[in-house]
Amino acid sequence: MVMRAVQNEDEAAPEGRGGTLVEHVMGTIRQRISSRALLPGAKLPSIRRLAETMRVSKSTVVEAYDRLIAEGAITSRRGSGFFVTSQPTPLSLVEIGPRLDRSVDPFWVSRQSLEAGDGILKPGCGWLPASWMPEAAIRRALRRLARSDDATLTDYGTPLGLAPLRRLLARRMGEHGIEAAPDQIMLTESGTQAIDLLCRLLIEPGDTVAVDDPCYFNFHALLRAHRAKIVGVPYTPSGPDMEAFGRTLAEHKPRLYITNSALHNPTGATFSPLAAHRLLKLAEEHDLTVVEDDIFSDFEYEPSPRLAAFDGLERVVHIGSFSKTLSASVRCGYVTARRDWIERLVDLKIATSFGGGHMSSQLVLAILQDGTYRKHIDGLRASLSRAMALTRARLESIGVTPWIEPRAGMFLWCRLPGALDAADIARSALAEGVVLAPGNVFSLSQSARNYMRFNVAQSSDPRIYTVLEAAIGKQ
Repeated sequence: MVMRAVQNEDEAAPEGRGGTLVEHVMGTIRQRISSRALLPGAKLPSIRRLAETMRVSKSTVVEAYDRLIAEGAITSRRGSGFFVTSQPTPLSLVEIGPRLDRSVDPFWVSRQSLEAGDGILKPGCGWLPASWMPEAAIRRALRRLARSDDATLTDYGTPLGLAPLRRLLARRMGEHGIEAAPDQIMLTESGTQAIDLLCRLLIEPGDTVAVDDPCYFNFHALLRAHRAKIVGVPYTPSGPDMEAFGRTLAEHKPRLYITNSALHNPTGATFSPLAAHRLLKLAEEHDLTVVEDDIFSDFEYEPSPRLAAFDGLERVVHIGSFSKTLSASVRCGYVTARRDWIERLVDLKIATSFGGGHMSSQLVLAILQDGTYRKHIDGLRASLSRAMALTRARLESIGVTPWIEPRAGMFLWCRLPGALDAADIARSALAEGVVLAPGNVFSLSQSARNYMRFNVAQSSDPRIYTVLEAAIGKQ
C-alpha cells in the first residue's frame, strides 16, 4: 500500500473543477482508463512525474494512487511502480442526469429515486425527507453506543435478535391487539428481508402467491426473484374485493397472500373490520397464509384493526420495520409468527445472513426507550396531516384527483385527468428533474395506467406541480 506523507483531501482542485486535488488526480486517471488511453497492465507515471505533470504535491498523488488501489482500478508492484489492473473494473461514469431510457417496470421508481442527485425532486419515492427524521436523537444514541462494551460494537447479534428490543416490540404490538411473546419475534434487517425469509420458508418455485392490485411494486420484484406465480386481487377502499378474492383462492390456490392491512401502499386505504373477518374466514377455508406488512403502522393516529390481532398469529404473519419512521440507514425490522415458524426462520436467517444488525438494534432500542420516538412520531403525524391537505389541494387544482382521502400516512393514490398514460407523464417529468410513480408499476394487471402515487412528504416544492401541469398539457 502507498504510504501517505500528509493528508491533502481538503486541497481545492484547479479553478473550474469541482472536488479536491486528490479527487481531480483520481478522476484524470479514471478517465484515461475508461477511454482506453491506459490499457489493462499499462504502467502509470511515477509519483514524482505525475506530481510534476499535474502540478500537485507528491503527497496528493500518493493519496490518489492509494485510493485507486483500494478501488481495484490500479495495483502496485514493489520496486516496479503502479499499473492498471489486468481485469478492468466496470465503467463508473458520473451520471449528469436521471436515466431516461430505462423501461417503466417495478424497479423504475426505486432506481430513479435512489440514484437521484440532490437537485432531483422525488414525489414518487416511498420515504420521508431526511429533514423529517430525528437526526439529533440518532446522533445522541450513536454517541451512547460509542461508549458501549466491545461486544455491542463488534459481535454478531443472537439469532432471534436483541432480547430487550423484542420485549419492547411485544408490548407495542399489544397496543394493536396483537398478542405475541418475545420468542415469537425475530429481528431482521428490514421488512423486505422478513418477506424474503418467509418466501424461502413457505413457498417453492412455481407456487402461487396472491397480492393486491395495485400493491407495493417491490412485492412483484421479490416474488419473481423467488420464481413464484403471482396473481392479483382488485383492491377497494376497504380492502381487497372479497368476491374476487374468493374466486382467486378457489381457482389458483395460492400459498401466500401479502398485503398492507393499514395505510395500504400505494392507495393509503385501510381494511374495514368486515373485510378483515371475511378475508380470514376465506384464508382458513383455503389453507392460506397471510403476510401482513405493517411498516406504516406508527403513522396512524388510532390503530385500525390488524389481521394478526383477529387471527392470533395462527395463519397470519406480522411484519414491521423502522425504516420509514426512524432511519432507512439503520436497518432494523422484525417478523412475528408462530413459534414453530420462528424456529425455522431463525435457521434461514443464519443460513443467509448469519447474524443480525446488533448495533442497529441497540440504536433503535435506545431511541424507543428514552421517549424521543413517541415525540418524533407525534410530530410526524401532524406534519403528514398538513402535507396531505396541501398536496391534495395542489393536485386537485391541476385536475389530478385523489382516489380516497387516507386517514393518515404519506401516500395519495390519484387519477390523472382524461385518459392520460401516467408512464408518459413520468418520463416527461423525469427529463425536468422530477421522479414520479406511475400507476402501472404497482399493478400486476396493468390496469392503473391512469393513476399515480404521490408521497405528500416529498411534494412540497412548487416546481413539482409546474412540471406536472406542463407534462399533462403536452399529452
